[in-house]
Amino acid sequence: MLSKTELLYTLALQRTPNLGDTSAKKLLHHVGSAEGIFKEKPSNLLKIHGIGGFKVKQLQQKNLLDLAREELHFITSENISYRYFKDARYPENLKHCMDGPILFFQRGNIDLENKKIISIVGTRKITTYGISFCEKLVAELAPFNPVIVSGFAYGIDICAHKSAIANGLQNIACLAHGMNRIYPKAHQKYMPKVAQNGGFVSEFWSSDTFSRNNFLKRNRIIAGMSQATIVIESAAKGGSLVTADIANSYSRDVFAVPGRATDSQSQGCNMLIKTHQASIITSAADLVYQLGWDLDQIQKPPPQLFTTLNEQEKILFDFLKDKDKVVLDAIAIGCKMPTYKVAQLLLKLEMKALVRPLPGKLFQWI
Repeated sequence: MLSKTELLYTLALQRTPNLGDTSAKKLLHHVGSAEGIFKEKPSNLLKIHGIGGFKVKQLQQKNLLDLAREELHFITSENISYRYFKDARYPENLKHCMDGPILFFQRGNIDLENKKIISIVGTRKITTYGISFCEKLVAELAPFNPVIVSGFAYGIDICAHKSAIANGLQNIACLAHGMNRIYPKAHQKYMPKVAQNGGFVSEFWSSDTFSRNNFLKRNRIIAGMSQATIVIESAAKGGSLVTADIANSYSRDVFAVPGRATDSQSQGCNMLIKTHQASIITSAADLVYQLGWDLDQIQKPPPQLFTTLNEQEKILFDFLKDKDKVVLDAIAIGCKMPTYKVAQLLLKLEMKALVRPLPGKLFQWI
C-alpha cells in the first residue's frame, strides 16, 4: 500500500496529460517514487531515455496536485480501494503488460490469487445463438472455477456476467468511466450480485466524462488481466476485435466462436479465425485443452460402477472400453461423430470421472 502522500503524487502522475502508463513506469523506475518525480530537477528527468522535453513540461502543470487531491478525497470518502502496479495485489497477468495502468480503482470482493482468469467479449447486438453459446460455455467452465472478466456493456458482456453469477463464479466488470456512475443504467440491478462475488475495476476518475476512447482504452485491461480472451460474436468492426488484437499483442490466447458466413454478427469472429488471429472454440473442451488446465484440480464425483450414460456417451464407451489410449481424431472417426462433438462428450465423461485425458490429445477409459 502506498502512503497517503505517495498515493497523492501517483494520482497526479496518472493525471499528467500526454504521459501514458509506459512513460510513467519508466520515470518511476529511474526516480523511485511519484513524489520524487515531481520534485526532481527537469534537467535530470531529460536524461532518461524516452522522456523528452514535452513530457517533462507536462509534469510541471500546476493544477495536477489540486486535481489529485480532489480525486483522493473522492476515493477515500467513497471507500474505494486501489491497486498499484508494484503491489503484490496487482493482477499478475496485468503486471506483464507494459502499458498496464500504474493505478486502478476497485469495488467489491475481488480475489485473483491463483485463479484461472478469462475474458469474454463480443457484440452489443447479441443474437440468440450468442446467448446460448455464452451461457453453455460458462456453465461448462464452472467446474474449473474461473474468474470471468468483461465490460458490463449490453450484449455479450452482460450475458457473460449473468452467466457467471448463475454458476456462482467470480466475475469482474471493467468499466470505461469513474466509480461514481454506471453505464448503461439498465445494468444497475446486476451490480449487487457482481460486487458480492467479484466486483468492478476502472482506471478512470470520477471527473472523467463518457468517451469512445475510454471504452477502447479499458479494453487493454480486459485483455491484460486474462489468460485468454474469447470473442463470442462480433461484426466486421467493433471493440471486441480491438480487445482481441490487444490480447494478441500481449501474447495471450485468443479464441473466437465461428458462425455462418451470412451472419453479420459472426463476420468478425470468422475473420479472426481465418487470419489465424484466434483459435476456433466450439465448446469449453477447446479452451481447457489449449490452456492446459488440469482436470485433476477440479472436484469430480467419485467413480460409480453403474453411471448413467446417454446414447452418444454409450457409443464412446463401446469404442473405448477395450482400447488402451486413443487419439481424439481416431475417436471421432471410429464413432462417426464430428471432432467438436466428441470433445464435448469426452469433457462430460471426464466430469463423471470415466475418462482420463493424456498428453497428445489422447484419452483413456478409466
